[in-house]
Amino acid sequence: MTDHPGPASVPAGSDPASFWHREDSAVFCDPASQALLAEIELVAPSPAPVLIHGETGTGKELIARQLHARSKRKGAFVAINCGAVAHSLAESEWFGHQAGSFTGANETRAGWFESADGGTLFLDEVADLPLPMQVKLLRVLQESEVVRVGARKAIPLDIRIVAATNVDLGEAVAEGRFRPDLYYRLNVLTLHVPALRERPADMQLLIDRFVRSHSARMQRTPPVLSPEAAVTLYAHSWPGNIRELENVIHFSVLVSRDGVITPQDLRLSTRPNVAGRMAHPPSPLDAIRAQLDRLFADPPAELYQTLEALIVKRAFGYCGANQVHTAKLLGVSRSVVRTLLKRLGLVDELDVAPTNGEALPQSMN
Repeated sequence: MTDHPGPASVPAGSDPASFWHREDSAVFCDPASQALLAEIELVAPSPAPVLIHGETGTGKELIARQLHARSKRKGAFVAINCGAVAHSLAESEWFGHQAGSFTGANETRAGWFESADGGTLFLDEVADLPLPMQVKLLRVLQESEVVRVGARKAIPLDIRIVAATNVDLGEAVAEGRFRPDLYYRLNVLTLHVPALRERPADMQLLIDRFVRSHSARMQRTPPVLSPEAAVTLYAHSWPGNIRELENVIHFSVLVSRDGVITPQDLRLSTRPNVAGRMAHPPSPLDAIRAQLDRLFADPPAELYQTLEALIVKRAFGYCGANQVHTAKLLGVSRSVVRTLLKRLGLVDELDVAPTNGEALPQSMN
């Protein structure tokens, strides 16, 4: 029996942590990225499936590799592009086959599931998986075993499934494009990878890394980035995220002269910013959670009071300085709103004592 040569993998017996730390972990330095890495540390030891969500080009496979590295699983990391598997060979590729089970099957061969036994199977762009294969994948996940094509005996498996998508699988379920039972099986633990525009502190390290790596391939001295070029790069919305950034730097290294990258050397996408947004963007609450993680990573003084004041001021302005409407919007009593407005200097001195037994939130007592 031979290992399947198709999917990319970290071989069993190698150090998966070294595989990650060799070149990738240093570029996750932004507070949003650090919050994500902290989440990975929490969920990595669990054998539960993980669903990674993020725009195309954000580095979802790198996150999957980090999960594998921190899980300490002894088997290989096997990565599969779910949209690139030929339909006619799908079962053989996924489940393996016995010699003679079909024309051309000259030897017994392990499929991708067996190749990942003891390790991690990464399903990239899982939303592209055809419905018939979704059924078979679900059965493998439920039974923790696989049956090769042409065989009768099931082979037990110990696999950690990590799936990635750049679309809203919940909507795909509602539209009938993705099985709800498989969705719930995969969506046990969820990680969101922020877009590049949401993690600016990662930019400089990524730029430096790409300049060095592509200069080395061209056997030339790495050029430096002019201040004007740096401003141009940071002002761009990066609809293609890290993948687009690498392509831009690759081109700029190729055409730069006199050891300097100028704005004229940057070939940036001219598509509207909306083209780079996710087809189904995170909800406002998801966006707030991501920003809170960034604040928690480097908290300012009086964080709670600052956030409380921000919410009240924005709500008061949104409601046209109407206290009754503001109270209704925030889901608190008018007396609580009046107390907060007085504290923030947004209204004149008022009698703000709670009435009818109303109690102020603990932070206001």
